Amino acid sequence: MSTLDAQIKPALDSRRDRGILRRLPSSSALRDAITRADFSSNDYLSLATSPSLKARFIEKIRSFPRILGSGGSRLLDGGTLEHAELEERLAAFFKSPAALLYTSGYDANVGFFGSVPAEGDLVIYDELIHASVHDGMRTSRAARIPGALQPFKHNDVDALRSVIEGAIRTQPSFEEGTGSVFVAIESLYSMDGDIAPINAICDVVEKLLPAGNGHIIVDEAHATGIYGPQGRGIVAYLGLESRITARLHTFGKALASSGAVFLTSATVREYLINYSRPQVFTTAMSFSTVANIHAVFDMLEYGEYLPYSERLQGLARYFVEQFLAHQFAPELVRLPWSKTLLYTPIVPLLSPCAKPLALYLQGRGFLVRPITHPTVPKGQDRVRVCLHANNTEDQINGLLKGIRSWIESDDRGVVASKL
Repeated sequence: MSTLDAQIKPALDSRRDRGILRRLPSSSALRDAITRADFSSNDYLSLATSPSLKARFIEKIRSFPRILGSGGSRLLDGGTLEHAELEERLAAFFKSPAALLYTSGYDANVGFFGSVPAEGDLVIYDELIHASVHDGMRTSRAARIPGALQPFKHNDVDALRSVIEGAIRTQPSFEEGTGSVFVAIESLYSMDGDIAPINAICDVVEKLLPAGNGHIIVDEAHATGIYGPQGRGIVAYLGLESRITARLHTFGKALASSGAVFLTSATVREYLINYSRPQVFTTAMSFSTVANIHAVFDMLEYGEYLPYSERLQGLARYFVEQFLAHQFAPELVRLPWSKTLLYTPIVPLLSPCAKPLALYLQGRGFLVRPITHPTVPKGQDRVRVCLHANNTEDQINGLLKGIRSWIESDDRGVVASKL
């Protein structure tokens, strides 16, 4: 064992002993997963297996003069006509002043929150915000001042109001409008599957910061393609585009591609091109990815995605209604919320026995996965169910019957010891 291996092994052993060691599945496990009903992947609209999208993609590839690679970073040879035209199309589609491509949503969040908030600014974030926002804001100039990064209770507008009011009392620049306050939220939260009260958040920010120095940043990664006109997301569904400083849309979930676009003003876009390190130092997305994104946005613009979206939202409603009808013992499995603004494809089943429940359901032919600490807070372990347009009511019924069977067959002493 090398000295490096010896140095890092205790950290891995500690996670293994606590049952929280992350692992990548083996090839044999992945072969088995293919045979199960998918309630795990983020291919919400089932476009990854859509013959129509595949045909559109092949057609795009045939028409592209370049297919492989990208030529370099955007500031060098990766700043191609194909990338520029895609950004122009996305800015027009999402009704945004400007658009900037990133190779991933993670890079976009790290790039924005790591470069834009300045020393003396305040970043307020929902306590369940994605890890990429944490990674970005921790490296920002704002983070140099203690207390500049402030969480608020998940989806709690009163808690947000309290944080802003406290900041105004202690730092006059926020009331005067010379210091910026950034509010980071997700429109659809990836682990809890609930919708942010964006309207109310806009009202609070605008009322308490009337000088216009409150800036709301919305991560739409899990809502893109599902909600709003032409799948433009929940901000567009609510008609709030003009009240949001920046939106992040990703292409690797419902849209069956990869990469992301950051929608904001032309000035912020120019700033990111100069100061966002993931933008400056990352090779641009490949030409084949650009072609894929064009193909899927053809489906959005022409309305071809709509039956997929409507089917998905109907299944989400069906799942929640049927889950509640089963009246499972809440100490064994429950939802984290009683209602949400919209039915969503993410349904977290909170359980102190998330791992054994997931293994039991996998054995019955359902691909679900446990999400445990440290990915989620302690005491919030869950089996996260992700629904897809090509799931069926029979599959949902089978999954719920599997949960019932697990509860009835599980050794009560084992369950009790985990509560």
